[in-house]
Amino acid sequence: MDSVYDLYTRGCELLEHGDHQAAIVPLSRARDLEPDKASIREALGRALFHAQRYEGAAAEFQAIASIAPTNDYALFCLGRAMQQLGRHREACKPLALACSLRPERKDYRLYRDRARRDAERA
Repeated sequence: MDSVYDLYTRGCELLEHGDHQAAIVPLSRARDLEPDKASIREALGRALFHAQRYEGAAAEFQAIASIAPTNDYALFCLGRAMQQLGRHREACKPLALACSLRPERKDYRLYRDRARRDAERA
């Protein structure tokens, strides 16, 4: 049986090489073994997002944000996943929180403003 570390390392290597779909398998197994590890959930969320599995990505980033509500990256990624799902109103809050935590991040502000604009149109 693979250790959590081995599963995580393999998943991260696949993720870095752009094999997002394949990365989901070991990262999911690692998450199941260590559900409170933010680093595992973040890597899995990234793999799911890049594999266009936005519901799953949102769930992973929501889990991180629930454990660590000041994790700006998790909040940003949660908002981005919501945007990809067309849930712009729901994306506004985590994106606004990410912006308030890291006001120097132009990319955070860009996506926050897009979410607000798209929420108004809906």
